[in-house]
Amino acid sequence: MAENKIEITPERLLSVLETAQGGYNLEKIKQAYEYAAKLHEGQFRDSGEPYISHPLAVAEIVAGLHLDTDSICAALLHDTVEDCADRTNLAEIEKKFGPSVAMLVDGLTKTVVLSVDDKEEAHIENLRKMLLAMSKDIRVIFIKLCDRLHNMRTLDAKPEDKQRLVSLETMQVYAPLAHRLGMQKVKQELENLGLYYLDPIGYAEVREDIEKKYGSHRGFIERVREQVAESLRSNNIEFTLEGRIKSVYSIYRKMYTQNKSFDEIYDFYALRIIVGTELECYTALGIIHEMFRSLPGRFKDYISTPKPNMYRSLHTTVIGRDGIPFEVQIRTREMHEIAEYGVAAHWKYKTGETADDSADKKLEWVARLVETEDATRDPDEFLSAIKADIFHDETYVFTPKGDVIALPYGATVIDFAYSIHTAVGNRMVGAKINGMIVPIDRVPQNGEIVEIITSSASKGPSRDWLNIVKTSEARSKIRAWFRKEKRAENITVGRAAVEAELKKAGRPFTEAQFMSVCEAVASRNGFSGAEDMFNTLGYGGMPLTKLAAKLRDEFDRTVKAVEPPPEPEPVPVISRPKNINSGSGVKIDGQSGCTVKFAKCCNPLPGDPIVGFVTKGYGVSIHKTDCPNVIEGMSDPSRAGRWLKATWEERPQNALPEVYEALMHITAEASLTVMAVVTRALAEMKVSVLSFNSQKGQGDSQVIDVKIACKSIDHFNSIVSRMKSLREVVSVSRGFL
Repeated sequence: MAENKIEITPERLLSVLETAQGGYNLEKIKQAYEYAAKLHEGQFRDSGEPYISHPLAVAEIVAGLHLDTDSICAALLHDTVEDCADRTNLAEIEKKFGPSVAMLVDGLTKTVVLSVDDKEEAHIENLRKMLLAMSKDIRVIFIKLCDRLHNMRTLDAKPEDKQRLVSLETMQVYAPLAHRLGMQKVKQELENLGLYYLDPIGYAEVREDIEKKYGSHRGFIERVREQVAESLRSNNIEFTLEGRIKSVYSIYRKMYTQNKSFDEIYDFYALRIIVGTELECYTALGIIHEMFRSLPGRFKDYISTPKPNMYRSLHTTVIGRDGIPFEVQIRTREMHEIAEYGVAAHWKYKTGETADDSADKKLEWVARLVETEDATRDPDEFLSAIKADIFHDETYVFTPKGDVIALPYGATVIDFAYSIHTAVGNRMVGAKINGMIVPIDRVPQNGEIVEIITSSASKGPSRDWLNIVKTSEARSKIRAWFRKEKRAENITVGRAAVEAELKKAGRPFTEAQFMSVCEAVASRNGFSGAEDMFNTLGYGGMPLTKLAAKLRDEFDRTVKAVEPPPEPEPVPVISRPKNINSGSGVKIDGQSGCTVKFAKCCNPLPGDPIVGFVTKGYGVSIHKTDCPNVIEGMSDPSRAGRWLKATWEERPQNALPEVYEALMHITAEASLTVMAVVTRALAEMKVSVLSFNSQKGQGDSQVIDVKIACKSIDHFNSIVSRMKSLREVVSVSRGFL
């Protein structure tokens, strides 16, 4: 789907700029072109064209957004530092064209490419750098979108796998970003081009349907235009009328995501009315509703409630006299410019001028991106935060005072609280929606009134909130609170997680070895020390999965290379072979040395009242006397002669105690740290953990089954008592093996 081949020359660009009347410094732009052409000399695009044709085309698209001289120069120079590093650098760019141009070029230049194994992480880091530069100067993203648009227009020269890769990135990152910036023309073209390469068959089918439908109603929009124009003139309203057909991607998306047929697309046709004032917008709306029958539920007022990307307009869907539904959009000329160019319409750099305050306020979400960048070291989480905060649909809710708050789709009342103010979120103890108290994980719907209940006695946010919130703003503020207020607790939780990871990987260690490994890994990953690393892991600033392999590798490189690993402490586990000597610890009818096994239905421990049952081929099975199977079996006359008296043997004081398996069934409050708390408590009691299994319980609970080695029922009860004392634990019971 190559663009119409129009030869792009520097003369053509200068001609466009001259007619634009934007006060451009044409001499500076000409110098930028000549410098870029010299650096790119001998370089060619995949299409065979000289490489300089690309910067020229990008500069022309940038000029169409009415950006300033420095933006045009940066568009011409945007690939020089990256592709001609042996001939120029940022210092040289700044010397020739000033700090503003150099800063823009830097923001558009990718970071150093990482190794092949880290390509995905390198891509995320490049995106992070671009968005960080964007937060300092929004022109960076304007130029980048123009760059991507021209690349998509000429993507047919790339191999098929590259076409799909670039198109997928365009659909996932750049088209949504253009939407968030309100740049609808750029967004729609990026989406259509992306769809063409990702699903060419679907694209062709929708386009064919459009041509058929438009062909059968070719005069419809023109007739409607004439009728509406006549009514507007009779009401003395100055106006401009535009007719349009819905884009291929917009129809494709509705058909495939909402499972609609082509005939169910009611806004296939649209009429746009552009007037002078807001009052005339509502007057025109009344005229339209008087002329045509409106479809219920299809009216939207984005003038009184603008979208976060500053889009303002009235939308209504009506049915014409031909029985054909069509959408009508009504807006002022200023609203129309913003709808077409978004933030760029507010961000016009001219000599001696800066962007107005309203544009700054509309770009507060960019500042939140920087907060996320500072709050997390994890590139994957950064990308997830971007997708959640920028690329999802919005939900519009109201404060009790009537202010409109836009939240990403799926955001909770906790996200709402932190969007109001950090202190509101930290002191939150509950929430109301439309006057009714709701759970804190409730997701508000469009139009609902949300009220946050706060208390000065609040102890702060819960760690569980990190699993509930959807926005990076809320997540970063919760982590900031824990980072500041709970450092000691974070270090304990983080350290326990690292210890558990190394033990799980079969790396036994001494305290000195553990700290040596952690200090080395912390230093190589930008932490000030092991405690700083534990703290970050504890408050969730980085997932342990990002460091697990590095910890294991460092352990193997240093500890195992220097000395053989210490002998692990023996974990005595009772065995259940067919022949057990007196070491079984049980007497049958006063006799030692009988072949016994311990019943899994009740897994008795020394100190439990027990009884023996003669099995066929496996000796005597030992049960607790209150075992349900014993109670039922003793009432069966056919088994009466098979029950034997059993007692525990008394062991010499200097003998090593026998150790038995037991299962603890723990119900706890679900949280990120509960498993670490449980394992740390067991480690402090020097209890050997034989297996550990966790799963989600009912509601907000977590069920943990821990198989442990213990010496007696008294020992087991003391372990249970310690578990019950943990704040996170709800109940502990004895389970069955």
